[in-house]
Formats: sequence, structure tokens, C-alpha cells
Amino acid sequence: MENRSQDGNAMPEVTFSTFILSLASSALLHLGEVPNPETGQKQPNLPLARHTIDVLEMLRSKTEKGLDAQERAMLESILYELRMKFVMHSEQASTQ
Repeated sequence: MENRSQDGNAMPEVTFSTFILSLASSALLHLGEVPNPETGQKQPNLPLARHTIDVLEMLRSKTEKGLDAQERAMLESILYELRMKFVMHSEQASTQ
């Protein structure tokens, strides 16, 4: 059975990788790295970004023995990048 969004477009298959990428996209949105698709505006929310990064870390720790090498590498890379961006945005926010 194919999943469809409310507007009728096909949704991607739900896999560990697509789930992690979805959470990473949310983190980028909350970091203000990408514009909100509804408003077109960048709206940083560092507490929500931190929460999403923490969720990804929890998933990494709970699933590390069940991940294949590619999934593990993807998750580690995403976490590293998001953490670096979080630090950068936190420092910028503290100097404003």
C-alpha cells in the first residue's frame, strides 16, 4: 500500500534512514538553517533544535547494536553536523 500525503503526493517509504533524515530536517528548520515551508521565513528556535538533536542522540544510543554500518555512519554524521551548527547558532545568539 502506497502512502499519500493530504495533497495526494506519494510519501517516501518509512525506513530508519528516512525517519532520521526527517528529524534532521526538523532540526535544521529549528536552527534557522532552512526557511519554514509554510511561511518562507527562517525562524530559529534553539530549544526545539536542541530537543530534536537529543531525540536523535537517544535513538543512536538505543539502536546502536541494531544498525548496519551505513545507518550508523549516517546517524553519526548527521549528529556531528547538527551539533556543530547548534554551537555556532548558540554562540551567535549569545553575542546579539
